[in-house]
Amino acid sequence: QVQLVESGGGLVQAGGSLRLSCAASGRTFTTYAMGWFRQALGEEREFVAAVSWSDGRTWYADSVKGRFTISRDNAKNTLYLQMNSLKPEDTAIYYCADKTFVYGSTFLESVEAEYDAWGQGTQVTVSS
Repeated sequence: QVQLVESGGGLVQAGGSLRLSCAASGRTFTTYAMGWFRQALGEEREFVAAVSWSDGRTWYADSVKGRFTISRDNAKNTLYLQMNSLKPEDTAIYYCADKTFVYGSTFLESVEAEYDAWGQGTQVTVSS
């Protein structure tokens, strides 16, 4: 199984930037795609962004388009989320997730159940 460790969270003022990282280890050769989800206090987990590991195709939630950029470094087995123009409503615990190869099926990038491994999360707090 793939093990994931997030880092880079913290406290930032509105309009500021943070870059989250997710280091993957273990069976990383099985990765098909990776994604970021977030969960605010008292709310359900929601999709943020995802990226295909092979060709770099990306998907974004409407709420973060134009502000967040997802990327990956295949050689370092690391996933990133560059967050700019942060807003208080971005405050949440951010989780990275790994999707292993499943041949002959369609990848639903925004669905939690599609992913097979999860990190422990990193807190992002945006002050107003």
